[in-house]
Amino acid sequence: MPLETITCEVSARGVATIALNRPDRSNAINQTMLDELGAQLTTLAGDDAVRVVVLRGNGKHFSAGADVAGRGGEKPPAFTLHTVLAALDGQPQPTLAVVTGAAAGGGAALAACCDVVLAAEQGFFSIPEVRLGMSPVRLAPLFIRAMGYRSFRRYGQSGERIGAAEALRIGLAHEVCAADDLDRKAAEIVDALLHGAPLAMRELKQAAAAIATPALPAAAGPHVDPTKSPEAIEGIASFREKRKPKWYPLP
Repeated sequence: MPLETITCEVSARGVATIALNRPDRSNAINQTMLDELGAQLTTLAGDDAVRVVVLRGNGKHFSAGADVAGRGGEKPPAFTLHTVLAALDGQPQPTLAVVTGAAAGGGAALAACCDVVLAAEQGFFSIPEVRLGMSPVRLAPLFIRAMGYRSFRRYGQSGERIGAAEALRIGLAHEVCAADDLDRKAAEIVDALLHGAPLAMRELKQAAAAIATPALPAAAGPHVDPTKSPEAIEGIASFREKRKPKWYPLP
C-alpha cells in the first residue's frame, strides 16, 4: 500500500531515510502519519540490512507537532504518539534526526527520541502543549533525558521557542550548522555511525536504555484523548480562531 504522509527509502549502504511528507501542513502529525511511522519503524527494526535510520521533514519544517487544527473524523488508531515514540526510542539501529524549521510538540519529541539530533541554524524546538490546555506528562521523561530537568521545567511550562543555539547548549541538539550544509553534515554523521559494528551498537543502545533515568514509561490502560478536557477544548479553539485562550489575562 502506498504511503500517504511519509516516504521511506533505504540506500545500498543500509541507510533508511524516513521523511515526514505533509509539507503543506508543516508536517503536522495526524493519525495516518502515526500509523505509517509506526509500521515503518517496526519493519526497519526487524531488517538486519538496515544500519542507520534518518528522520527528517520534507519542505520548510521538520514537524509542527500534532495536527490540532485538523483533528476529528479519523479512523481508530493502530499506533498512538506514545507507541510511535516508544518504537523510535527503542529502535535497534542508531537514529539521526535532521531538523529544519520547526520541531514542535510531538515533532520535538520525535527528535528527542533519536540518538543524534542535527539542527539547522534557523531551526527551533518547542513544547507548547500547555498553551493548548494539555499537559505533556507522558512526554516529560524523554524531554528530561534529552535536555535535563531544569531546562524542561522552564520550556515545558512556558512553551517558548528554543532556538537552535539554545537547543545545542541544553543538549536537545548535538550539532548545529548552516541549512545549506545540513546534507553534508548528516552524511558525515551517518558515515561515522556506519563505522560501528552493528551488533555491538545494538547491545550498547539496549544497555544505555536500561540505565537511563528516567526511562520512557510503557503505555498503560486504554488510549485517552488528551484533547477532550475543558482546557484542551478551549486551547484548541483559541488556536483555530487565532486568539488568546480565556485563561490568558490581558494586560
